[in-house]
Amino acid sequence: MPETNRIEYKICLSREMDLEKHVVAFLNYREGGMIYVGIDNQGQTVGITDPDGDMLKIKDRVKNNIAPSAMGLFDVVSEERNGNYVIKIIVASGSEKPYFKKKYGMTEKGCYIRVGTAAEPMPRQMIDKLYATRTRNSIGKIKAHRQDLTFEQLRIYYDEKNRRLNKKFKKNLELTTEDGSLNYAAYLLADENNISIKVAKYSGDNRVNLIENNEYGYCSLIKATKRVLDKIDLENRTAATITSKERKEQRLWSSIALREAIINAFVHSDFTREVPPKFEIFNDRIEITSAGSLPEGLSREEFFEGYSIPRNKELMRIYKDLEMVEQLGSGIPRILDHYGEDSFYFSENFLRLVFPAIEQVTEQVTEQVTEQVTEQVGKLLLVMENIEYTNTELMEKLNIKHRPTFHYNYLQPSLNQELIEMTIPDKPRSSKQKYRMTMKGNKLKKAINNDTE
Repeated sequence: MPETNRIEYKICLSREMDLEKHVVAFLNYREGGMIYVGIDNQGQTVGITDPDGDMLKIKDRVKNNIAPSAMGLFDVVSEERNGNYVIKIIVASGSEKPYFKKKYGMTEKGCYIRVGTAAEPMPRQMIDKLYATRTRNSIGKIKAHRQDLTFEQLRIYYDEKNRRLNKKFKKNLELTTEDGSLNYAAYLLADENNISIKVAKYSGDNRVNLIENNEYGYCSLIKATKRVLDKIDLENRTAATITSKERKEQRLWSSIALREAIINAFVHSDFTREVPPKFEIFNDRIEITSAGSLPEGLSREEFFEGYSIPRNKELMRIYKDLEMVEQLGSGIPRILDHYGEDSFYFSENFLRLVFPAIEQVTEQVTEQVTEQVTEQVGKLLLVMENIEYTNTELMEKLNIKHRPTFHYNYLQPSLNQELIEMTIPDKPRSSKQKYRMTMKGNKLKKAINNDTE
């Protein structure tokens, strides 16, 4: 494979090879990229003799020679190709652009951007523009309202991985602001905080009958994550199907996809809004909701292809240290191995993942619903995707100009049957009101499509 806008090849790691330049270029590039060491410019594998030693040198150079900090934004792994070892450096697009080589500062000699297959100096105008729009409201920059925090739980988890925390761990893990105060990332990871993490369980397919409301928060986010993983794993029972030939056993949900979705909800949630992730179990599905939609500069297509712009690089770094996260950008592809893109629901403020349970008999449910819906409701569902729409956008898709006709024949019946829902249900007449399909509506749409094929 030749070099591309996201792939750079280097024969070996040396002082002459300007590694920092290429890492900076990918940090500043909206899609990030990968640098392979041990492959020549033609894409031929030549290998390296000391992968472990070179990996340590790479981590050290990226950590100490680039600003703002790239910790949590890059990953270094070794791969075997044709009997030889190569190193792959995965670089995510950063949210604090422009990144630069510390030696030259925020100048044209220090800032680079990926252009085609090359790392080019960034023009002064672009440097100034990026700096003016740099993300400033992040958990690393917000000062914690408590400074008497303790981190015994975090120490235990690091000890379990034989990674001792020294006296400078708060600074090394970027748990302090520029003035040395503990930041909001530290607050989230402290032994005690005020972050509520709930796992709710309902007896039906809606939120009417709540039968469990388990609290796993108010502790280190790492501990809360592990407790939620354990709870969901208990709920993910094994279902058995017995045929004349064999007995097949399968868990209600993919364990791999569930784990990735739960950890992603913790690592990528927008905690600056003080809205924690939410986990809900219904009799036909599980829903995982996190605050914050797609990071700025990342499209839906790039998101599904595995491009990574970590929202909370401080959390990402620690979750990687504790081996709870694998390679950058691997989470979404792992989920897509088991569930389709229609399991992801995006809004302006939230991202929700909906995983159906394998034991739900969707055919019987959708047949009953199909008999009750009108032709107009069916048409409305067919023009909708898993995004949010305004009144006007839906009318344009249906080519309807008379608002009362749309409201009484299309919109209201769909709302009444819970096939679509409002994004602001407590303010039905809000000027910012939008509509999206529900899980029930999505199932019905699929049934209608199957009937017409």
